[in-house]
Amino acid sequence: MYTGIGASAGIGIGSVVIVKEPSLAYNNVEISDVAAEKERFEAALEQCIAKTQAMAEDMKTRVGEKEAEILEGHVLLLMDPEMTGQIHANIENKMCAEASVEQVCDMYAQMFASIEDEMFQQRATDVCDIKTRLLKILLGVEDLDLASVPAGTVLVAEDLTPSMTAGINPANVAGVLTEIGGKTSHSAILARALEIPAVLSVEGIVSKLENGQQVVLDGSTGEVFESPDADCLAKYTAKRDAYLAEKAALKAFIGKESATKDGHVVELCANIGKPEDALKVVECDGEGVGLFRTEFLFMDRPQVPTEEEQFEAYKKVAETLEGKPVIIRTLDIGGDKEIPYLGLGKEENPFLGFRAVRLCLQRDDLYRPQLRALLRASAYGDIKIMVPMISCVDEFRTVKGMLKELMAELDEKGIAYNKDIKVGIMVETPAASLMADVFAKEVDFFSIGTNDLTQYTMAVDRGNPDVAYLYSTYNPAVLRSIERVIKAAKAEGTMVGMCGEAAADPLLTPLLLSFGLDEFSVSATSILATRKVISLWTMEEANEVAKKAMSMATAAEIEEYLKSVVK
Repeated sequence: MYTGIGASAGIGIGSVVIVKEPSLAYNNVEISDVAAEKERFEAALEQCIAKTQAMAEDMKTRVGEKEAEILEGHVLLLMDPEMTGQIHANIENKMCAEASVEQVCDMYAQMFASIEDEMFQQRATDVCDIKTRLLKILLGVEDLDLASVPAGTVLVAEDLTPSMTAGINPANVAGVLTEIGGKTSHSAILARALEIPAVLSVEGIVSKLENGQQVVLDGSTGEVFESPDADCLAKYTAKRDAYLAEKAALKAFIGKESATKDGHVVELCANIGKPEDALKVVECDGEGVGLFRTEFLFMDRPQVPTEEEQFEAYKKVAETLEGKPVIIRTLDIGGDKEIPYLGLGKEENPFLGFRAVRLCLQRDDLYRPQLRALLRASAYGDIKIMVPMISCVDEFRTVKGMLKELMAELDEKGIAYNKDIKVGIMVETPAASLMADVFAKEVDFFSIGTNDLTQYTMAVDRGNPDVAYLYSTYNPAVLRSIERVIKAAKAEGTMVGMCGEAAADPLLTPLLLSFGLDEFSVSATSILATRKVISLWTMEEANEVAKKAMSMATAAEIEEYLKSVVK
């Protein structure tokens, strides 16, 4: 058995087809005719753009707009005047087109890869994909045709680039195995969109398997079995059938109320990172957006987005949701999210430092345009503003004061906005939790961010493997904090939601219901599964489970107990 990262759920059973890129070797000779070489590069660039646009259109039709965005991003890179300008400059210095493309693309890829942010590192992979496609066109090398592999194929590759994945016919591909990539890589995103089980980052898997060999892979656990025996095959065939049946059963929850067995109704929303993600919320029958992470609008670009760009992004989400609530979190950078062009200094403890609202309140040039864009967009739907990383009431009052000033400016100019726009906070610090009763009188809503709340409550760096054992939302200290926040909100009639990972955890569902959580915000793909889990409980049962769980002293005891009663 081999193990890797389970990147796309499901069981894949099939025969191996090893995907190997052809040689892209070329003679790096000094050129004599600069004009002709520039022409050759331009022709290759034009062909590459046309091919990529065609792939994006095909992806849009077959899979969805969100997934097509990955390839549309490639088109923008190919059209970037700075990148093409550098390639032209190399050719003017007598470098052949192939070497020029390779040198410039490698430089960009290294630059992106050096930034400690998943989105930028994925951009490095995209640049490498573009380089390969340009070199193929320049060298006259045919693209791999993954659309024509036989039914029951398990594709095995060092990496599966977005352009390769875009050509896959999911009816013929039972699974994907690669040596590199993770859950957030573009190949993983596309595999999930195509509903193909995938296990990535399986070390040396290309050399360990042979064409035609039978394999079984579990896209949830990351396990891979080569040449499975009859027992293994029977076991995973049954698992595959059960998984497909469960998936089909979830479709019965489309259009249904998010309610417990005895009729207690909650709101079930989704977390998104880009305007295009709102389409997936609608597709998955979400009741709104519980968290729009606006920092992604600021990433993967060379400068701050303008107020107009932000306004269009927020407006697009509001219009896509057609009147359903959209909670938009103001800029939350710092900690593990860096934006190089802002020039923020290095900090000893970035998670405890100059981040989120602390940064925004000292950067009017960033915050005021964002708040103004949010106010303007509120005229197009039910937008609510959420302020992250609040630790004292003064911060929230300052934000409210800024909003009041901006509203007056908009009134003067006759610009429409929702004069009753709701403004709330993300509860993710112990300070906000301890002051929840006070905050509940000042804010319009709470949204509990369990990822950071767990980290700060337990004083644990969640990225440090040596203390990872302490990072658990099942810890009674964390659960007491969550319960306290919800009860404080209920006492004041303040809406309280949750947008952290815990909202989608079926073990915690009865506790959150019993505590009185109003809104669960999960990934779009978890909406129907979460709705189903909620429907399996009565409030009486949830209260009994919560009472017992909250009497326990350790995270291990609570987790073990919740596993024993999970539905």
